[in-house]
Amino acid sequence: MRYVKWGFWVVAAVLLLGVLHYSLPQHDVVRITDTYEKRIDFGRNAMFFADGPRDAAGALQNRDVFFIQTTRADGSVMVFRNEDTGWGWPFYFKFDTANLQAEASNFKSTAETPKWVAVRHYGWRNQLMSIYPNATAIMPVAGPDDAPLPWRPVLILLLLAAVLRALYVRAARLWRGTITPRLGKLRKTA
Repeated sequence: MRYVKWGFWVVAAVLLLGVLHYSLPQHDVVRITDTYEKRIDFGRNAMFFADGPRDAAGALQNRDVFFIQTTRADGSVMVFRNEDTGWGWPFYFKFDTANLQAEASNFKSTAETPKWVAVRHYGWRNQLMSIYPNATAIMPVAGPDDAPLPWRPVLILLLLAAVLRALYVRAARLWRGTITPRLGKLRKTA
C-alpha cells in the first residue's frame, strides 16, 4: 500500500512539472532567418495548437498558422509558431499575432550581419509530431549570450510554492486539531 501512495505522488509530481515546463515562459536567444504562413491540417497534435474553428463532428478545421524560423548561436535551428492564445490555456492573453509576425519579419538577418533577439515562448518542439512552441514576444538583445532574466517564471513558481505551503499548513492544522482527536475518541470507544 505504501508503494501505491508514493507512486501516486510521483506521478502527480511528474504531471505537475510537465504542465509547468510546457506552460511557463522561456527565452531563446536566436537570429530570425525567415517568417512564413502555412495551412495546417490538424491531427493528433491538435491539442498543442490554439483552439480554432471546428467542423460539425467537433474536429479542428484546417487553418493558416504563422511560423518563425530561427537559428541559435551554435548553428542549431528552432521553429516557432505564432498564434493568439486568446482567453484559453495557458493564460497569456495574446491577441497580437499579426504584429508579432511583422516584428519578426523586421528582425530577419543573415549570418554575416546577425540581429540577435530573445524570443519568449511556451511549449515544446517535437519534430516527430510536428509540435512547435508558441512565440509570445520578441525583444532585441546585444548578442547571443545576452538573455533576459526569466522573472515571470520565477514569480509564478514562488507564488505556487506559497500556495502549496499555505495549503499544507492548513491541512496539517486540520489533521492535528480535528481529525486526530476524533480518531483518538473512536479508538477509546472501540
